[in-house]
Amino acid sequence: QVQLVESGGGLVQAGGSLRLACAASGRTFSSYAMGWFRQAPGKERELVAAITSGRSTNYADSVKGRFTIFRDNAKNTVYLQMNSLQPGDTAVYYCAARLRFIATGATAYDYWGQGTQVTVSS
Repeated sequence: QVQLVESGGGLVQAGGSLRLACAASGRTFSSYAMGWFRQAPGKERELVAAITSGRSTNYADSVKGRFTIFRDNAKNTVYLQMNSLQPGDTAVYYCAARLRFIATGATAYDYWGQGTQVTVSS
């Protein structure tokens, strides 16, 4: 069992930056692929970025060049650095985990955090 707790959301002006963090419980964090998803009102949950245990990464086209996902296995934490934020990035951001490999669909992930709100004002 893995428990995930997100932090770092908030309100920021367009062009600003935020760093989200997801702290995981358990001794096998390094074995998990981690993903950041987001869900805006009335829209489906979508993958923003993901990272494997070997630190290979995958990004949604809409965030490439602006967002960076990275992990610190010693701290059981995965981060999402978000730069040049736009109003379209406004959503609840969720951290998710699954064993070994990245997947792009939300249903492929076994464990989820409670979510953290990110609001970008214009």
